[in-house]
Amino acid sequence: MAEAKIVDVPKTYKAAVYDKPGSISTQIVELPILEPGHGEVLVRLTHSGVCGSDLSIMTNAWTTLPFPTAAGQIGGHEGVGIVEKLGVGADARSVKVGDRVGIKWATAVCGTCDRCRRGFDGHCTLRKISGYYTPGTFAEYVLSPANYVTPIPEKLASADAAPMLCAGLTTYSALRKCNARSGEWVVISGAGGVLGHLAVQIAAHAMAYRVIGIDHGSKEAFVRECGAEVFLDMTNFSDEDIAKEVKRVTGGLGASAVILCAGSNKAYSQALPMLSFGGVMVCVGMPEGQPLPISNACPGIIAAANAHIIGSTIGSQREAIEILDFAARGIVKTRVRVEKIDKLEEVFRQMHDRTLEGRIH
Repeated sequence: MAEAKIVDVPKTYKAAVYDKPGSISTQIVELPILEPGHGEVLVRLTHSGVCGSDLSIMTNAWTTLPFPTAAGQIGGHEGVGIVEKLGVGADARSVKVGDRVGIKWATAVCGTCDRCRRGFDGHCTLRKISGYYTPGTFAEYVLSPANYVTPIPEKLASADAAPMLCAGLTTYSALRKCNARSGEWVVISGAGGVLGHLAVQIAAHAMAYRVIGIDHGSKEAFVRECGAEVFLDMTNFSDEDIAKEVKRVTGGLGASAVILCAGSNKAYSQALPMLSFGGVMVCVGMPEGQPLPISNACPGIIAAANAHIIGSTIGSQREAIEILDFAARGIVKTRVRVEKIDKLEEVFRQMHDRTLEGRIH
């Protein structure tokens, strides 16, 4: 599966930039190739996933980010490609020319801060984010620190590897934090989405949880195919009744965990009443627009139920390697459609209009 053919590095390369941040607009530009600096590698990208986070960054939809997106930003953070050059100081024992590697959301970390030392390197206080004030993977070439590219398993196709570097990694990290045990019930909210359908597969097949998937009724067959034992059509229930149905399905106990893959304030308001005593609600999907508090998250209710609310965004390098291994062994797989880079703006519009099916590369 490895696309390890080495090609002559050109003088320039093509990239898709956000030319009018705040709107859905991209432009293909030609840029000069940069030489890898100290400790860096030059990667010739063959695939890059298109993530909902890219759309939010391009349109400045996440008001919690510290700065608006700059015009000319190269987006993308799910890149797979071939190492073409090593900079001075790049350790050839860990990465060499011809290796197939991945570029994640956190494209560079310090490795020495408290978060890095505790295994939360994806949350490094000095991290650089691919596609946000750092050149991303919607391009033919990208520079990256040699010590933080992720090796791609030989048996895993690049098109299948790319979504694992964000969507797969994010959901895997969230499920590892939920503290459920094999055989216990776990709810995946937004189960038919890009994050959700991977979360269902990981939960059911890699972690042996009993999965309840929640989404629009049109996605039932897909969610069940991914491994959900029970599917609930969110359009058939009120907020109160959907929690009651989860309790009924679980024998009156409630779910050990609810994984919020849906970036919806409504989904968050439904989650707490679904939990069993001591259950864990994991916040993953990020609603756009003005931040709102979680409805029903009253101190008395949380304390009485011994409930836990935790956050989980991106995972670590170790978790990235683990989820790629799951994918290489066929435990988890996403639906992929491959498009040329000049179709990127059209893909974003389909994503915005919610007419997109599967993952795009």
